[in-house]
Amino acid sequence: MSASAPARPGGRVTAGRRPPHGPRWRVRGLAGGVLLLVGALLLPLGLAALWARAELTETDRYVAAVAPLAGNTAVQQAVVDDVTDGVMAHIRLDGLLKAVPRAERPAVRRHFTRGIRQFVAKQVRQVVTGRGFPAVWNGVHRTAHRTLDGRLAASGRSAVTLDLTPVVERVRRQLSHNGMGLDLLRRVPRAGVEVVLLKAPDVPRIRTVYEVVRTGALLLPPAAAVCLTGGLLLARRRRRALIWAGLGCAAAAGLLAAALALARSRTLDALPAMVSRPAAGAYADALTGPLRTGVWLLIGAGTLTAALAAAGPPAVRALRARRLAARTGSGR
Repeated sequence: MSASAPARPGGRVTAGRRPPHGPRWRVRGLAGGVLLLVGALLLPLGLAALWARAELTETDRYVAAVAPLAGNTAVQQAVVDDVTDGVMAHIRLDGLLKAVPRAERPAVRRHFTRGIRQFVAKQVRQVVTGRGFPAVWNGVHRTAHRTLDGRLAASGRSAVTLDLTPVVERVRRQLSHNGMGLDLLRRVPRAGVEVVLLKAPDVPRIRTVYEVVRTGALLLPPAAAVCLTGGLLLARRRRRALIWAGLGCAAAAGLLAAALALARSRTLDALPAMVSRPAAGAYADALTGPLRTGVWLLIGAGTLTAALAAAGPPAVRALRARRLAARTGSGR
């Protein structure tokens, strides 16, 4: 009896099972490896496409993502600054300065402007930190997202703005209840204040990205599933293939996490000086929060799959041996 041939309990001898060799099996193994690699790369890309599609097309989801920002200190300060700048742009002090000597007018203008700005900012801050502001905040963003969705779905180059008119209207009501603000009330613009979210020349480029995202969200997740399944079926050693597939998905998701962090840093660095970086960072974190959570879940799932596949058969054999030893010990 050959020493390499294992004997079964009944005394029969079977030849040792070895993975088949030959050009056909090598091509099959190579194809399986390529499919696993492609699937591991497509999976996080599909996750990103699904997230982008949801953020661009689902208004309720977008509003739910930015709703907590109504209580963010940096965002509140940015709204106070924007609304105050919009109000101050319509305030003219020429009539008040007629009685002031010409040489003293610049100093008096600066003094009045500083005092009026502090007063207006205080009124705006009371509105922004009030209990009714979250509802106004959600309504403003709901309108802006619907406008964005309409701009991307249609043709044209109209800019997309965040209209802060509801905030300005509350400031007007705040000033109407303040005797010192009656004169300012007549100067507050009824047209409101708008923050440009997407400039008109950038709309066609973003529309192209929008179409790519919509298509990718439909194709990438199924393609990743097909590639991973096909790669596992073609693999000569499926346990090893499952280990590498899990590690590959985790590594690809890690690269996506690093790319998100790098994109966030560079985007904030490229913002104009007038834009509040803390507020912009809070916006970015709120919008990408679901994606970052999904990425870390994918990293964990891939790592866990690889660990279970690596420890699976030895663990099963050890458990069986332990159970057999327990039964033998109890039978004695």
